[in-house]
Amino acid sequence: MVELAPVAIGTTDFFTAQRANQRATNILLAALTAMAGGLGYLAGWALEANHAAPTSYSAPRTIWFFSSWGLWSAIAVAAVSLGWSWISLRFGDRMVLAMTGGNEVTKEQEPQLHNIVEELSIAAGRRPPRVFVIETDALNAFATGTTEQNAAIGVTRGLLNALNREELQGVIGHEMGHIANLDTRYMTIVGVTVGLIALIADMILRGTRWGTGGRRSGDSKGGGAAAILMILLFVIAMLAPLAANLVRMAVSRQREYLADATSVRFTRNPAGLISALQKIDAGANNFPGVSKATEHLFIINPVRKMTEATSALMATHPDTGARIDRLRHLGIR
Repeated sequence: MVELAPVAIGTTDFFTAQRANQRATNILLAALTAMAGGLGYLAGWALEANHAAPTSYSAPRTIWFFSSWGLWSAIAVAAVSLGWSWISLRFGDRMVLAMTGGNEVTKEQEPQLHNIVEELSIAAGRRPPRVFVIETDALNAFATGTTEQNAAIGVTRGLLNALNREELQGVIGHEMGHIANLDTRYMTIVGVTVGLIALIADMILRGTRWGTGGRRSGDSKGGGAAAILMILLFVIAMLAPLAANLVRMAVSRQREYLADATSVRFTRNPAGLISALQKIDAGANNFPGVSKATEHLFIINPVRKMTEATSALMATHPDTGARIDRLRHLGIR
C-alpha cells in the first residue's frame, strides 16, 4: 500500500501537513467502511446463491442477480458497526485505562506534569484531560478518550524520571495532538470496522466451504457458475482482512506523523520532541498492561521496534528515525 503521507514536507509548514493527513485519513476510513459494506453484501449474496443453487429436483437459476439478501446483510453490517462503535466510544477510555494499569494523579502529587498538561491544553484550546501515571521504568506515554469529558493522558514513571521539562512538553504536546485531532476516536472506529471485516470474511470462508460441498448440481453450466462464484468469494474473503489491516496500520502511522506536527504547533519547539523520541526509542520496553489491543496507543510501540524494514502489516508506528527527520525539516510558519 502506498503511504498517504504529506508531500514534500520539508518545503511546507505543519498546518499543510495536518490538512494532508486529515484528508488521507478520511479517505482511508471511507475505504474501510465501503469494504465492510461490500463484504456484508457479498456474504448475503453467497447465502442467497447457495440457497438458490440448482439440485437434481429443481431448474437451474443464474447466479448473476441483484441480491436482496445481500442488501439486508449490508444494512445489518452497518447497524452492527454503528452499535459496536457507540459502545467502544462510550466505554473505550475506561477499558484502556483499566488495561494499562495507570493511576490518576493530582496536582499535589505531580505538579510539573499537571502544569505542562494545563499549559498545552491552553495552547490546544481544550479543557485539561485527566492525568495518569503508570508505575514502570519503561519510557512511554499514551492518550485515550473520545470527548473532552473523558480524555486522559498517561505517562510512565520511567518517562517522568528520564525526560527534562522541554522533552516532557514535546511528549505531552504529542498526546494533546492525538486528543485535539480526534485520533482516539478515529482509531476506535477503524478498529471496530477492521474487526467486522475479519468477522464477515470468516463467515464467507465458512459459507463457501459449506456451499461447495453441500449441494448436488443438476446442471453442469449452473454448477460451474456457482463454483466460480464460490472461488471468487473465497479469494476476496482471504484478501479483505489483509487489506483492511494494511489500511488500519496506514491510518495509525499517519496519525503519529500528524500528532508530531501538532506537538510542534503547540510547543513551537521541535527540539524537545526530537530529543524525547530518541530517549523513548531506547527505553520503550514492554511492561504489564501492554497488549495487542493497546500497543498502537503509545507514542512508540513498546512491544515491537519499528524500522524502515518493518512490514506494513505490522507497523503501528513509523520508523522513529523517519519521524525525527520530518520534525527536523518541518517548517514553522
